[in-house]
Amino acid sequence: MVTPNKLFTAEGIQEWMVSKLAELLSVAPNTIDVQLPLENYGLDSSRAMILVTQAQEVFGVEISPVLLWHYPTIEALAERLAEDCQENTEDSSSATQSVTVDLQAEVVLDPRIYPASPYISDFISYPDNVFLTGGTGFLGAFLIYELLTQTDADVYCLVRAADESAGKNKLKQNLQKYAIWSSDFDSRITPILGDLSQPLLGISREGFEMLAANMDAVYHSAATLNYVYPYSALKTANVLGTQEVIRLASTIKTKPLHYVSSVAVFESPFYAGKVVKEDDEFNEYSGIFLGYSQTKWVAEKLVKVARDRGLPVTIHRPPLIAGHSQTGVGNIDDFINLMAKGCIQMGCFPDVDYMMDMSPVDYVSKAIVYLSLQKESLGKAFNLQHPEPAPLKDLVNWISQFGIPIKFVPYQEWQNQLLNITSPDNPLYTLRPFLLERWSEKQLTIPDLYLKSNRPIISCEATQKALADSSITCAPVDSRLFMTYASYLIQSGFLKMPQI
Repeated sequence: MVTPNKLFTAEGIQEWMVSKLAELLSVAPNTIDVQLPLENYGLDSSRAMILVTQAQEVFGVEISPVLLWHYPTIEALAERLAEDCQENTEDSSSATQSVTVDLQAEVVLDPRIYPASPYISDFISYPDNVFLTGGTGFLGAFLIYELLTQTDADVYCLVRAADESAGKNKLKQNLQKYAIWSSDFDSRITPILGDLSQPLLGISREGFEMLAANMDAVYHSAATLNYVYPYSALKTANVLGTQEVIRLASTIKTKPLHYVSSVAVFESPFYAGKVVKEDDEFNEYSGIFLGYSQTKWVAEKLVKVARDRGLPVTIHRPPLIAGHSQTGVGNIDDFINLMAKGCIQMGCFPDVDYMMDMSPVDYVSKAIVYLSLQKESLGKAFNLQHPEPAPLKDLVNWISQFGIPIKFVPYQEWQNQLLNITSPDNPLYTLRPFLLERWSEKQLTIPDLYLKSNRPIISCEATQKALADSSITCAPVDSRLFMTYASYLIQSGFLKMPQI
């Protein structure tokens, strides 16, 4: 038991954090190693924010979200917080500003990685075997589904698991979670035990080379998506992992690499208000302050270096990915859903110029697989941004039609109300430090980042033209789509049925 006098010492803070982390992870406190990096426990953004919020309330100090990752272990973090408590510091942000990273200097592809031979064979529009990363994620599940339905290929999926049976089960459960599993898929999905953050993807050299020799194409959609971690915490999986995937595509025989990037590569303020097209370069990176976005910038640059060395590639840049446009099935805990639910509970949305440009997951996954099978796509990038974004006001007006008390309030007033949330039942309660943290020289918050004036205009004209001969279209952001999503969120228990 931590006594009041002991609580604000490094020892007391450490004991408190062990207890809270164990509670968050539903494990016994004696299983928590205070010298192990917190990222090893798999904290997502939401649970990290719970820890930050509770610590702020208990210790009475302002804690930047990135502080968790500048002091990566409980032991180191406890020492830092004890110093703040001792100095009675009300603002610890001065020591936690994001470290400036020279992203261009990070674009270094292992010089030993070159395509095994020039890619002169006929393009394989109907591959027999494909390798895929990210199969246990949201988009990855739908990519597996599309590969299995658009082609006759067997899909080999990188997965972290104790054995092949457990790996297969993880993949199956993920597809079941999104209601896209079929027993017909069972014989066509093969788990490949490994780890994106390890050299050779955590596969033995013999196994790596055997895999490289037998695959006809490589799909890389895996990435650690966390808005709290800095670049340094995400580099191993998102940047070095991409390098290992490039190595796989280049080894033994040259195979097309289909890389899932992000429109975040254009997040620098340099592009704000400017039209950016699929084939535009993105050499500017100053002002990209989210670690995740920084890693995507570097990783796509590595893919382009590989392309320049002769590797056939396609690059696919989705925006925020929303649920399935027909079934509504989606990732309940994503940022869009948490924000919407939180604002509904607050009874207000910020009166800002936001555009809803998220793309449904079925559009993104269908487009990626279709485009990857076209020979004309090689060497090109595709922007999977919604072609017709809708203003946030459309969603708020739609919600109001059901008699739900909701209104727009000035942005500053919304921020003030955010500070007054006291119930952990509101998802914004735990996201407050993240939403209110000022991340850049311009002191922008995350909501500021998504203001229309701070964002580029992502052109998807060339992508739409490339999809013209297919039946693939992006569902409009309208009342029908809102109803589809709301129905699923209510059915899943995430939202409560409105009492009219």
